[in-house]
Amino acid sequence: MIKDILFFISVLFVVSMGIVLLSTEASHAITANKIMELEESRNDGTTMVGKMKMILIDKNGNQRKRLLKGFRKDKGKDSLRMMFFIKPSDVKDTGFLTYDYYEGKKDDDQWLYLPELRKTKRIASSDKSSAFMGTDFSYADWTNRTLNEWTYTLVKEDLVRNKKVWVIEAKPINNSVIDRYGYTKSVFFVQQDIYMIVRAIHWVVEGKRKKYLDILKVAKIDGIWTDIETHVKTAKNRNILHQTILKRYDIKYNQNLNDDIFTIRRLEKGIKSLR
Repeated sequence: MIKDILFFISVLFVVSMGIVLLSTEASHAITANKIMELEESRNDGTTMVGKMKMILIDKNGNQRKRLLKGFRKDKGKDSLRMMFFIKPSDVKDTGFLTYDYYEGKKDDDQWLYLPELRKTKRIASSDKSSAFMGTDFSYADWTNRTLNEWTYTLVKEDLVRNKKVWVIEAKPINNSVIDRYGYTKSVFFVQQDIYMIVRAIHWVVEGKRKKYLDILKVAKIDGIWTDIETHVKTAKNRNILHQTILKRYDIKYNQNLNDDIFTIRRLEKGIKSLR
């Protein structure tokens, strides 16, 4: 009788261990590269129009508020983006134009129009890791990463706001990628049910700082999962140096947008030319 019980217990142990191993293997069956491919290819519409409230917070808690309007149009795998500052008066009519190329062989084109100087500045590749308009975003942050310029490792699974995520470590393949983005390493938290990055940590080269991105709110708009509220903070030695909060609204996807919206001529004419 005792032998039968011991045999039964040993069988249960072997079966349970097998189930654990199978579940572990299943959880790691998807690779880090595949996860990032699915994240990159998720539906974001062929065009997008929307407004954005931007709040800049310095280390002393002082705030500056800005209002922007943005446009995006996909051209195959490439993307055209235009952004205009509407308020306050010191940044009004400042415009930002990006040609985001899918292939990493060609560097993305970016231009910044400064109305006070009546001058359009082309953003050089060496400047794309610098801060965009006093925010915690760099110029490169407004473009999509080229997947094959990074190596990805699936670190673990975790929870963010009670949602399952994959934790993915990304490292640039060479120094030119580091120079362009300004990051030596990034960690992404990809929400499993919608394949969306909802949190990220970037190790910044300059000043040995860290940049923390957290998407606090997402919503489904026109059938597309959209980040509604995003917080980004830059810190060094656990001290917060600066923060940027983005709140997006009036978002519409798949609208008819002409290509001539995304030109330097339109950039210099300002938002009034699009009304």
